Amino acid sequence: MTETLRVLIADDEESSRDLIENYATRYCENLEIVARAVDARQAVELIIQHKPDLVFLDVEMPFGNAFDVLEQTEHIDYHTIFITAYSDYAIKALNYSAAYYILKPISIEELVSAVEKVREINQDQNFSELKKVLQQNLGKEGIQRIVLPNQHGFEIVNSKDIIRISGNGNYSDLYLTTGGKKTVSKILKYFDNLEENPNFLRIHKSHIINTDHITAYKKGRGGSLIMSDGNEVEVAASKKMELMKVLGL
Repeated sequence: MTETLRVLIADDEESSRDLIENYATRYCENLEIVARAVDARQAVELIIQHKPDLVFLDVEMPFGNAFDVLEQTEHIDYHTIFITAYSDYAIKALNYSAAYYILKPISIEELVSAVEKVREINQDQNFSELKKVLQQNLGKEGIQRIVLPNQHGFEIVNSKDIIRISGNGNYSDLYLTTGGKKTVSKILKYFDNLEENPNFLRIHKSHIINTDHITAYKKGRGGSLIMSDGNEVEVAASKKMELMKVLGL
């Protein structure tokens, strides 16, 4: 029998709270709503009081936001499904931090899917570490760490340790300063938002590079780069001027 999840809903819109409770109790098995919060301050109080297994957490609320709530309750272990109407930088941070989120307007399918994923998670994984990754990625310096799901759970990679990312069909290969290569089931476009970090640049339809790891440039129509691991990476002719500008040449 599936263990009952004790759930808290935190959203400043009553209609949204009602909808989440309705969908969760009608379409998800073994789930109990233990409390509902109308703002970030109350969410913190109720999480501390009830210690729920799962929190549906609106990203933007009065008296703070979802990430303030996470910071103030980091000593309590619970799963989070973020609720947001904003398809912006917060979404990018959530993606790279392996966080679950639902976009408003909320659909039954997305909510049920998110709850099922929470149930499937290995309880031995370090979720406090995932919360730290999310908080770092929401900082002013851009995406600093990336959570890479694997068959055993997940692995966290520092963005500064990525030399380059190369697309390989439906997969991407991350080449790291450790000398290793990580292959993930994500197309290269998934990593496009890394370019908001000033060190990352797409130089070809198949390559995103970390400019900190460029050691040499070879002239040509587009030319090519020699990276710190010794590998040569082609530069598309259409990207040459942008590369030169980034390098100050």
